[in-house]
Amino acid sequence: MKRQSKRLASSLEQRISGYVLAASAAGVGMLASVRPADAKVVFTHANVPIHRSWPGVLLLDLNHDAITDFKFENWWNSDPDGNVGAFSIFPAQAGNGVWGYSTGAGLAFWASALDAGVKIGPKGHFLSAKSIWMDNSLGGPWNDVRNRYLGLKFSIKGRSHFGWARLNVHFNPNSYKITATLTGYAYETIPGKPIIAGKTHGGASLGALAAGSTALSGRQHKIRSK
Repeated sequence: MKRQSKRLASSLEQRISGYVLAASAAGVGMLASVRPADAKVVFTHANVPIHRSWPGVLLLDLNHDAITDFKFENWWNSDPDGNVGAFSIFPAQAGNGVWGYSTGAGLAFWASALDAGVKIGPKGHFLSAKSIWMDNSLGGPWNDVRNRYLGLKFSIKGRSHFGWARLNVHFNPNSYKITATLTGYAYETIPGKPIIAGKTHGGASLGALAAGSTALSGRQHKIRSK
């Protein structure tokens, strides 16, 4: 029985991996807003669902410079072997990374679901794999969580900066469909300086923060869902 369960899990994982590779080549959604100025921590409020489709894609530009830093993919599919779903994040530029860990001798990569208050900086364990799972039909660290944080590392003019993205994620065990919503993100403008998960200010004027919070509603492009 144990051998059969392992074979089923391995088969499902291979199917999910195949879908992720296929999905990464199709579909684009964009998330962007104007760039607040004169800040150390720049926070952008969001309430953006990452819809299920083939694939449901959301591009994240952390510092609003018109360069995609990370890509989210949320998809669900049904085939003769059953329903499968997966939610992943992809570093979109060389040198970018997501705080996480690997399993299966480095064959699978997972993004950690950080609590508020975690220091995200040079000592974090950042993955730069092409596909980093958050949740899928086998489970995952982002299975049924609210207000958890991705630890992110990205580059601005060749220098490393740190940031976070906050999400709510729900997995339906009956349909294998995943519901995900991006509720905010932030980054530290000083290169190499850590940021605290959940921190939304640090040297910014109220006007600058307000600009970052409100511009999103007029600029976001929601992903089409099935």
